[in-house]
Amino acid sequence: MDAVTKLTSQRAVVVFSKSSCCMSHTVVRLFVELGVNATVHELDEDPKGREIERALAKLLGRSPAVPAVYIGGRLVGSTDNIMSLHMSGNLVPMLRNAGAIWL
Repeated sequence: MDAVTKLTSQRAVVVFSKSSCCMSHTVVRLFVELGVNATVHELDEDPKGREIERALAKLLGRSPAVPAVYIGGRLVGSTDNIMSLHMSGNLVPMLRNAGAIWL
């Protein structure tokens, strides 16, 4: 949990991902298209990735735990949450408030 808290407090948008996860890729691609420079933390490339993934699974209440998206240091959720926010028009204001985008 400490590793998750530390990583998510340092950047406006953090995506915990696995390099082989297509849903993680979709979320990251959306952020790129919105002009967000998200920090993507690939759990399958981190020696502590399994530990972080277990912590995220507890927070999310589900497994697999990726993608797990933090905006402004707050856990927003996974692909379904991000897409829902985007479709409702609430994602961009949230990203602005976090300082992830300026327009």
